[in-house]
This record gives sequence, structure tokens and C-alpha cells, in this order.
Amino acid sequence: MNVTGVVVDFDDDRGDGWIADDGARWYFHCVSIADGSRHLDNGLVVTGVRCVGHLGADQVRDVRVRS
Repeated sequence: MNVTGVVVDFDDDRGDGWIADDGARWYFHCVSIADGSRHLDNGLVVTGVRCVGHLGADQVRDVRVRS
């Protein structure tokens, strides 16, 4: 399932963040950023693919800044 939302929190030290999508919050890790940049600014509109992470919780991979 594709997700479109806004980066609402990103922690450079931990390398992870959250995307808000119509009331839902989706976790993502910096290795999931498609361009390899390892950082996204808060407020960016992004898209990605919802998947099950290694701990069994939903997260987003292939995160891309929406143009």
C-alpha cells in the first residue's frame, strides 16, 4: 500500500522519523530514504510503501520527496 504524508519528526542521532498521513503516523528509518541522503526535513511531503518492519510493526520504505 502506498503512503503519502508529511515528515513530522526526524531524529538525526537515531536516524529515524515519522510521517503523518490523515491522522495515522508511520515510522521510517533513514536507510529507507530512496535517494540515500539519510536525512529529511520536517514538513516535507513524501511518498513511500507501507510494509512490515523487522519487529512486526508497520513502517514505510522507499521514502521519496514528492515534487
